[in-house]
Amino acid sequence: MFNYQPSQWLFLFFFYSFFGWCFESTYVSVMEKHPVNRGFMRGPFLPLYGSGGIMMLVVSKPFYDNLILVFIAGCIGATALEYVVGVTMEALFKVRYWDYSHKKFNFQGHISLESSIVWGICTVVFTHFLQIPIEKMILSIPYNFLTVCTAILTFLVSCDFMLAFKTALDLRDVLIYMDKAKTEMRRMQKRLDVIIAFKGEDVKEGIADKVDALGNAVGSIGSGIYDRVDSLSDSLENSFKVIKEKIALDPASYVGNVREEVTELYAKYRVVMSKITPAPVRNFFEWYRERTIAGNPTMSSVSFRGSMEELKEKAKKRLWK
Repeated sequence: MFNYQPSQWLFLFFFYSFFGWCFESTYVSVMEKHPVNRGFMRGPFLPLYGSGGIMMLVVSKPFYDNLILVFIAGCIGATALEYVVGVTMEALFKVRYWDYSHKKFNFQGHISLESSIVWGICTVVFTHFLQIPIEKMILSIPYNFLTVCTAILTFLVSCDFMLAFKTALDLRDVLIYMDKAKTEMRRMQKRLDVIIAFKGEDVKEGIADKVDALGNAVGSIGSGIYDRVDSLSDSLENSFKVIKEKIALDPASYVGNVREEVTELYAKYRVVMSKITPAPVRNFFEWYRERTIAGNPTMSSVSFRGSMEELKEKAKKRLWK
C-alpha cells in the first residue's frame, strides 16, 4: 500500500493540488456569491493540499490497520504542516492567507482544534476510501507517459509559483511602503500646518486640496517604486525646510507663493509615481496582484491591517465595477 515511484508521487501531488483548488474555489465562490479563483497561485493548483495529501499517505502508512492511530497521525501531521506553512508565509510576506483567530482553541491564528480534528477525519477517509480508486488509476497509466506529464506540469506550476512568489513579495513591499508613505504624509501635514499658521485661512483651502490629493495617491503605490520613496521623502523634507526659511525671513512677501510651492511638490510626486516602472510591467503585476487578493478574500495582515483592507477594497472595486 502506498508504494509509488517518484513520478507517481509527483503526479499525486499535482492531483491533490488540483482537487484542493476545485474544492476551495467552489466553497469560496459559494460563500462570496461570485466566482473566485482560490489560492496563492493563479493556476488551478493549491500546493498546500498537494503537500497535505502526500503527508496523509506518509504518516498513515505505518498505522494503516489502526484507524485511531491514523486519525491521530493525520491530526498531528496536517496541523504541523499548516502551522509551519502559515508562519513561514507570514514571516516572508507579512500576510496571512488563512486566519483561525475567530475560532475557539486556536494558536496564533495559524491552527485551531477544529481544523486539526477535520484534518484527522479527512486522513482516515482519504487513505482508506478515496485513495484506493486513485491508486488504481495512477498504476494503470504507463510510467513513461506519466513521467512526461509530470515534467510538463512541473515546469508550468513552477513558473506560476515563481510569479506568485514575486507578486507576494511585491504585495509585502506595497504594504510596507504604503505605511511608510502614510507616516510621511502625517509629517508633511504638520509642516503644512506651520505654513498655514503664518497666514491663516486664505491659503488653507488650496494647501488642503493638495494634501488630500497626495493622501489619495499613497494608495496607488505599486511595484518598482520602493527604492525611490526614501529619496522622495528627503526631497520633500528639504523643500519644506526651504519654505520655512523663506517664511521666517519675509512672511508677508512669501506667503503668496505657498500654493505654487506645494503644487510643485505634488507635481514631483506624480512624476515619480508614474515614470519609475514601465507601464506594461506595472500593469501586469497590478493585474496579478489584484487577482491574488481577490482569490484570497480572507487574507489579512497583522502588521498592516489598514493598508491591507484598502488594497482589498480597491481590488474588489476594480474587478467587479
